[in-house]
Amino acid sequence: MSELPHSGFATLVGRPNVGKSTLLNRLVGTKVAITSTRPQTTRAAVRGVRTTATSQLVLVDTPGLHKPRTLLGERTNRRAAETLSEVDVVCLVIDATGAIGPGDRHVAGLVQEAGTPAVLVVNKIDRAGRADIAGRLAGAAAELGDFEAFVPVSARTGEGTDVLLADLEARLPPGPALYPEGMVSDQPELVLAAEIVREKLLAATRDELPHSITVMVEDLDDDRGDDDEHDDRTERADGLRRLRAVIRVERESQKGMVIGRGGHVLKEAGTRARHELEAQLGTRVHLETRVRVERDWQRRPDILDRLGY
Repeated sequence: MSELPHSGFATLVGRPNVGKSTLLNRLVGTKVAITSTRPQTTRAAVRGVRTTATSQLVLVDTPGLHKPRTLLGERTNRRAAETLSEVDVVCLVIDATGAIGPGDRHVAGLVQEAGTPAVLVVNKIDRAGRADIAGRLAGAAAELGDFEAFVPVSARTGEGTDVLLADLEARLPPGPALYPEGMVSDQPELVLAAEIVREKLLAATRDELPHSITVMVEDLDDDRGDDDEHDDRTERADGLRRLRAVIRVERESQKGMVIGRGGHVLKEAGTRARHELEAQLGTRVHLETRVRVERDWQRRPDILDRLGY
């Protein structure tokens, strides 16, 4: 890793559905986090790496802070809050299209308590009028505490994100690169693959299962024994990556929703996930899908531990 003048971490925090993951992808310049219109899509901290000739900025996307109803919600909240004291600068993201509410004030209070230098980011300005944007900035200054800067942006169009990047990079401490050149995320490939499958399922199932799906992906080529070593080498030489996505839901009725009539929902989501995985991994992908019922998995510590939450 080369020496750079400055490097460090910035975290994106806020209530659910303010556009943190979309903003992360925009700032990094490529997709490193899944996105959805559903609140609480992000469940783990995702790091995206932006390297320039003068700095390396590691951006941390966090789950939306909310009032938890399950053990999973408690754990994701705790992890999001922990990042506030682990980074060099905090970006509190609020929505330009809605009034500042209790959720924004709660997250702002946590940011102020952490004492880390913080920037207030007003997102979705492409969907708001000038008066609304000015009102959010004025309201934030009055209600949410002290911030180093106030930056209006649109994660969707990119407007204002160059200003935000310049501000964040200027706040990084001197130091060497933290990740190798060319690396844009520290997510393992199988974790990224699982997230992509979940993203496509959330889209395919519409409003039916916003929080009840979790996915793990297995590399089938790693499951072969010595007797199949020759076949394994042949498949890899052909450029085919064999993966299995295990999709867990909490109820039998939800299993039917994920599969869909005649299997069309699972097939549609699987096909879209496979196409994106092939683009991401740069190889042909064979993707198997399995749906299993893990009753009340969001409330069971043993399953959450096994799933890495």
